[in-house]
Amino acid sequence: MNNQTKETLEEMKEQTNGVADETETVINEAENVGQASVNDEDTGKDEEAIDETTLRISELEKKVEESENRYLRLYADFENFRRRSQLEREAGEKYRSQSLITNLLPAIDNFERAMQIEPSDEQAKALLDGVGMVYRNIIDVLKQEGAEQIEAVGHQFDPNFHQAVMQTEDPEFGSNTVVEEFQKGYKLKDRVIRPSMVKVNQ
Repeated sequence: MNNQTKETLEEMKEQTNGVADETETVINEAENVGQASVNDEDTGKDEEAIDETTLRISELEKKVEESENRYLRLYADFENFRRRSQLEREAGEKYRSQSLITNLLPAIDNFERAMQIEPSDEQAKALLDGVGMVYRNIIDVLKQEGAEQIEAVGHQFDPNFHQAVMQTEDPEFGSNTVVEEFQKGYKLKDRVIRPSMVKVNQ
């Protein structure tokens, strides 16, 4: 819990205690005034004193109502604050690895470019196989963290997942279909961290 959160909670606590103390004081005053009203009747005080007591009770009841409303508003503010804090904690946990994955994407792109090279001899082929193995291990780790590649080629263009950088006319594909992918897109659970860079059929 950060300092700002602590200060907010302390402030809410002080305000709540203040409202509670004020409400208790007002209730005690109302009880005392009510008792005084009974004593006045017993001793035969005049009607003016009774009217004054009634007015005082009305003022105290209004003050109690205002204090209760202030308390309810304060409680509602605290509940909203608590819910926001909980949502922030849940989001932080859900997407905790987003920064790391985002930083890894350029390295993953380089692995993919390296694997597109045609090996000239057995030594180069063995090296390329090793690169492919490391690449697959990284992708598996990303999947374990909830990250996955966005499907693109052959799928309908979706601006939420795809970034169109080129258009073409290809009779082999339907209208508004992704025909080529220039850079893979990734999403973490339900959040897109990088859209796919694609060519779209008109």
